[in-house]
Amino acid sequence: MDTWFALPYGPLLIFAMRVVDVSMGTVRLILMVRGWRKVAATVSFFEVLVWIVAVGHAMRHLTSPYHLVGYAGGFATGTYVGVSVEHALALGQVAVRAILPNGDGGRVARALREAGYAVTEIDGRGREGPVDLVNIVVTRRNAEGVAVVIEEVAPRSFITVEEVRSARRGVLRPIVAAGRQHVRK
Repeated sequence: MDTWFALPYGPLLIFAMRVVDVSMGTVRLILMVRGWRKVAATVSFFEVLVWIVAVGHAMRHLTSPYHLVGYAGGFATGTYVGVSVEHALALGQVAVRAILPNGDGGRVARALREAGYAVTEIDGRGREGPVDLVNIVVTRRNAEGVAVVIEEVAPRSFITVEEVRSARRGVLRPIVAAGRQHVRK
């Protein structure tokens, strides 16, 4: 194995290994924050196996600027890839909240319910008078779809999306059965 890393493509091997282990580390950290302990522990095991091999061979070739650049470049690329992978997985739940001009809340809530989302409506008061608020808790994967529905019905809405640590009971995704959405009343 030492021979592989000493060859001209050795820096590329170190680069690839760093991309893998740093990507795994980024995803592991996000899994830990979201409370997925067992999955995070499993990912960390493989992350460190790859890291030990990469760092060991980088240390053996400290006089080679190519190996050092491969190590550092793999770290930077791995960070980017890890965040991209986590974004694509869209793990977890979010609360989508919209503050709407008075009168738009009912229309937005209706449109969201027709799309299969569970919605809570609240009457509120803003700086310029009465406003309507809608709250929806969904998986991160569905957050953009919720925002699109809100913006289509109420283009002047103020929308926030926040991470949810945990949620109990309720509906967290569109209600779909046999390939079509059902309206919840």
